Amino acid sequence: MTVALILLALILALVWARRHWGGFAAQRPSDYAGANGPAFDLRTHLNGPMICEGVIYGPLGRVTSRFQAQIQATWDGDTGTMEEFFTYDDGTTQSRAWALSCHADGHLSATAQDVVGTAQGITGGPALQMRYRIRLPEAQGGHVLRAVDWMYLTPSGTITNRSRFYKLGICVAELVATIRPADGAAQIRLTGSTT
Repeated sequence: MTVALILLALILALVWARRHWGGFAAQRPSDYAGANGPAFDLRTHLNGPMICEGVIYGPLGRVTSRFQAQIQATWDGDTGTMEEFFTYDDGTTQSRAWALSCHADGHLSATAQDVVGTAQGITGGPALQMRYRIRLPEAQGGHVLRAVDWMYLTPSGTITNRSRFYKLGICVAELVATIRPADGAAQIRLTGSTT
């Protein structure tokens, strides 16, 4: 009986260690510094009109929401703004305006109306990591969550975004999305018309 409990404790400890040190949380921007392909430059790759589509997973790993977003980003040197307009599958909408600042050492800082304090980010090769605290809308409880965003630039210029949201150290949601430059066909798919 004692051996079984010790074995169970070891297995649980290994599962916990793998999740915290061997997966999503263990990534560092420096892991991608020598990767093939173009380096992630916010001023180039998050610029102009873009389309975003994605899903949000709840704490049990099931899809709880799907969304589309139109994004418009503009830059003046190392300072930029990025406006996001989300439409969720239940018909609700949300907007967010980011104020972005790129720094010479590859770091960035950003603020938005629902971000508590300042988001901090760093690029490494084709990857970008951002960490911040975000306040959910009152309709979702108004909770403040710790967020970790990873964006990966693909060779075609599409960005794959994976974000995790934590409350009291527990992952309560995950977002997976793609962001790509808008073109006429993408605009038609979003609006349903050619005008």
